[in-house]
Amino acid sequence: MDEKVLLVTGATGTLGGEVLRLAAGRPVRALTRRDAPPERDGADGVDWRTGDLTAGTGLDRALAGVDAVIHCASDPARPGNDLPALRHLLAAADRAGVRHLVYVSIVGVDLVPFRYYRAKLACEHLLAAAGPNWSVLRATQFPQLLDSMLAGLSRLPVLPMPAGTPVQPVAPAEVAARLLELAAGDPVGRAADFAGPEVHDATDLAASWARAVGRRRRVLPVRLPGRLGAALRAGGLTAPEHRAGTATWGDHLATKAG
Repeated sequence: MDEKVLLVTGATGTLGGEVLRLAAGRPVRALTRRDAPPERDGADGVDWRTGDLTAGTGLDRALAGVDAVIHCASDPARPGNDLPALRHLLAAADRAGVRHLVYVSIVGVDLVPFRYYRAKLACEHLLAAAGPNWSVLRATQFPQLLDSMLAGLSRLPVLPMPAGTPVQPVAPAEVAARLLELAAGDPVGRAADFAGPEVHDATDLAASWARAVGRRRRVLPVRLPGRLGAALRAGGLTAPEHRAGTATWGDHLATKAG
């Protein structure tokens, strides 16, 4: 993007941090709600700006002179915040004349009836109605999310996992590289999905995780009922035709075992 300024929201998260790391050497701003910029390894030279997407404060200063935005900020614990946050960001980006907004979504938001997924899909619809200056990249689940989920479940005597559910983990660094590539180009609307190189059954994934971290837990397949269970078993979390990533689940487990 030459000397054009890129703004990253959600820059303190897993994906946003990878975007900052890979964008080193370019003019990059990062939006944070903190008064003092956080310290991030590999993120030297980042211009930290304070603002609150949910409240809509501080955004005009953060976006002044910005060419493109990579919007990684999201609130899975309070998904109702995502839509107003995007509205505020879009309005501020319009005032600032931002050329391109890249939005990170999730494979399956239109298929799997999670509350958080419905919020992400509503954000996609808002972008589609906002005009032509946007791109959406749907990615599959990050290994770090699966780690967190499995670590919580491992406190139980067994590891309950949805039966017959394929998953396709993707490395956040690879998604970050694709986001930077998109932001440097012209808006494309819905980009091709970005998924990991391998599809695993959720129960197999859990068993391999338990072995890697030394947790002696039997995996208990649980057949989830209703629309949710049907969507998961039908592969709603996967995009096998879009195996864009190269880092495998085994690669991730090797780092944990080490």
